Amino acid sequence: MKIRTKNAITNHNPVIHGGKFSISNLDPDIIDFSSNVGPLGIPVSVKQILKKILDKMTLYPDLDSTSLRSDLKKYVGFPESNLIVGNGAIEIIYNFCSAFLAKKRILIPAPTFSEYESATKLVDCKIEFFKTMNLSENLDLFISKIPTNGCVFICNPNNPTGNILSKKQLKQIILTANKKSCFVFVDECFIELVPKSNESVLPLIKNFDNLFVLRSLTKSFGLAGIRIGYGIGSKQMIKILQKIKIPWSVNVLAQEAGIIAIKNKSHLKKSKLIIQKEYLFLKNKINNIEGFECHESSTNFILIKTKQNSTKIQKQLLKHKILIRDCRNFHGLNNNHIRIAIKSHKDNLKLVKALEIIS
Repeated sequence: MKIRTKNAITNHNPVIHGGKFSISNLDPDIIDFSSNVGPLGIPVSVKQILKKILDKMTLYPDLDSTSLRSDLKKYVGFPESNLIVGNGAIEIIYNFCSAFLAKKRILIPAPTFSEYESATKLVDCKIEFFKTMNLSENLDLFISKIPTNGCVFICNPNNPTGNILSKKQLKQIILTANKKSCFVFVDECFIELVPKSNESVLPLIKNFDNLFVLRSLTKSFGLAGIRIGYGIGSKQMIKILQKIKIPWSVNVLAQEAGIIAIKNKSHLKKSKLIIQKEYLFLKNKINNIEGFECHESSTNFILIKTKQNSTKIQKQLLKHKILIRDCRNFHGLNNNHIRIAIKSHKDNLKLVKALEIIS
C-alpha cells in the first residue's frame, strides 16, 4: 500500500531546537545554555504543589482548563472568553495557523522563531521573509509589505536576536494590518523577562480584532517540561480555537502548575534582576574574547556573532560540559552565530572561561 498525503506534509521538515535532548550521548552534568528558560527555573511553590497532586494523574484533565483560565483572567486582565490554554505555546501556533491561515500570504521577519514558518507551510501558505537583524531600523519598509487578507508574525522580544519593538511601533503594524484585513500574531513568550520596560500589546486587543497575543509559562516560570502556554485574542478567535483544540491536551499537572506559577510575581521580579545584572556581565566579558561579538538584547538570551564555525564551537564547548544553541538553521542566519541563555552567575562564569579557552 502506497500512502499518499498532501505535498505540504510530504515536504515538511520538523524544526530543530535546542535543549539537552538535541544532542546525542547526553551527559546529565551538562549546563544547558541552549534553552531560553528563565535563570531561576521552577518556583519552589510549584515544586511543592506538584509533589502533593500526583494522585490526580489518574484523572482526566479539565478539557477547558477552567480554573487556570479563571486565574489567568486576573493575571492578564481579560475574561475567559478571550483566553485559550495550550500544550505549550507551540500547540497554539499550529492551531492558529490551521484555523485561520490556510493558503494565505504571510510576512515573517528573519531571523526569528522557526515554528512560524513550519506551521504556515503545513497549511500551504505563501511566505515572504523580511531579512533584518533589527526590525526597528527597517520598520517603514516592513509595514509597506504587510499582505492583504494575510498574517504578520512578530516575536517580541525577538528570538534569537533579543531585539524588542516598542508598543508604538507595534501599533503602527497592527493599524496598517487592520486596514488590510490582515492578522497580526504577536509572540510575547519572553516579554515577562524584559527587565527595563513593558512593551506588551495586550491592551490593544480590546481595540483590534485582528490581533492575537501568545504567552508562555515555559520561559517565565521554568515549566518547559510540563508544557503550558496561553493566547489572548478576540472572543470570536478564541471560540474557533477552542473548537479545534485537541481534547485533554493540557494535562492535570500543567494546569495546577500554571495556577500556582502565575501567583508568584516575586519569582519574575527576581529573575529580571538577575537577567539585568548578568546580561551586562556576559556582554562585557564575551565582547572581550577574540572572535566573539554580542548583539544587544532586551531579554534573557544573547545572540553572538562568531568568527569560528558555530557547529565546531558547540562541539568544543560540550567537552567543557556546556551546551549552547548553534544558530545555523535559523532562516536569515548562518554558521557564524550562536545563542546563549542568561543563567546564574556561577554558570555564566563557567561559560566565559570555556569560551576563553576555545577562542
